[in-house]
Amino acid sequence: MRNILVDTGRKRYCIHIGAGLSNKTGKLAAKLTGTTKAALITDDNVDRLWSEQITKSLENAGYKVSVHVIPNGESSKSIENYIKILGFLSDNKLSRSDTVFALGGGMVGDIAGFAASTYLRGIRFVQIPTTLLAMVDSSAGGKTAVNLDSGKNQIGTFYQPDLVVCDPQFLSSLPDEIFRDGCAEVIKYGAIADRQLFTMLKGPIGEQMEEIIERCLAIKSRLVFEDELDKGPRQLLNFGHTFGHAVEKCSGYAVSHGKAVAIGMVMAASAAEEMGVCDADCRNGIREMVISFGLPYRTDLDGTELLDAMISDKKRSLEEMALILPEEIGRCVLKKIPVKELGSLMRAAMKVGDA
Repeated sequence: MRNILVDTGRKRYCIHIGAGLSNKTGKLAAKLTGTTKAALITDDNVDRLWSEQITKSLENAGYKVSVHVIPNGESSKSIENYIKILGFLSDNKLSRSDTVFALGGGMVGDIAGFAASTYLRGIRFVQIPTTLLAMVDSSAGGKTAVNLDSGKNQIGTFYQPDLVVCDPQFLSSLPDEIFRDGCAEVIKYGAIADRQLFTMLKGPIGEQMEEIIERCLAIKSRLVFEDELDKGPRQLLNFGHTFGHAVEKCSGYAVSHGKAVAIGMVMAASAAEEMGVCDADCRNGIREMVISFGLPYRTDLDGTELLDAMISDKKRSLEEMALILPEEIGRCVLKKIPVKELGSLMRAAMKVGDA
C-alpha cells in the first residue's frame, strides 16, 4: 500500500493507494469517523458494479448504510441533483457526526462533496474514486462543485475529504474510452511538473499504475499545501482546463472532460508556441503524447463560441485571464493574458497543425 499525506495547513488526511484496498474501506474510515451512519452516493453505472462490495465493507465495520444513486454523466452534476442529495441526507436523518461516501468518478465526487460541505454546514466526507481521472486528480484537493448552464463548476466550495481510498482494481471495469479520459490528466501532471512521469507514459503503463497514481497525487498534494484556495501555484493544475472547459460547454458536454482537457493542452501549447513561451518540440511532444493515448488533439467547434465560453470562465478577472502555458515538458508557467488579446490567442490555439 502506498500512502500520500495531504496537509493544507488547516487539515491533514491520507490517500491510500493499493490493489484490493476498497474491501478495507470500512475499516480505514471507521478509524477516523467511528461507526456512524453512512450515505453512499454513486451513479447508476458504478452502482451496478461496486455498491454491493463497498456497502458490505462499510456494514462489516459497523456503519449503517443508505445508498443514493444518480444518473451517470456530466449533466447530472446539477443543482437539481444536489438538492435531491440534500433531501436524501435529511430523510435519512444524517447528523454532523455521520459520513458521506462518494463512490464513482469525478462527477460523483464533486457533487457528493459539495453536498457534504453544505449539509448541516459540513459533515464528514470520504472519497472512493473508481476512475483513473478521479484517482489521480479530482478525489484529492478539496474542490467540490456543480455546474450551471453558463459553465462548469460555477457553484462550489473548497472542502477537503477526511480520507481517500484508491483501488486500481476498479480500473479493470472501465471502458477504454473512460480510461483514456483519465490518461489526459496523467499527461497533464507529467507536462506541468514531472518529466520522468511524462517519459514513463511512452511505455506500457499497466504494471506502473500504482506508481503513476502516486506520482500524480504527490504533485497535487504539494500544490495544495502551497496554495489550497487556488490563488497561486495550484493554478498549474488548470493546464488545458480553461480551453478544455470551453470545449466541454460548447459541445453541450458531448465531449468528455478528459478529451476536452487533451484538446485544451494542445491548444495551450500551440498558444504558448505562438507567444514564444515554448518551442515546437514542446508543443509536438504534448500533441504526440495525446495522440498516443487515442485522445483528440483538435476541435471543429467555432472559435468565437469557444472564446465566449472562456470569457465567462470563473478563472478570469474583469480585465485579464490566467492561462497555464508550457515552457518545456515538466514545467509550466502562469501567464495573465489581457481579455482584449484573447481573440488572437484563440486563433493561434486553434492552429494546432500536424507535426
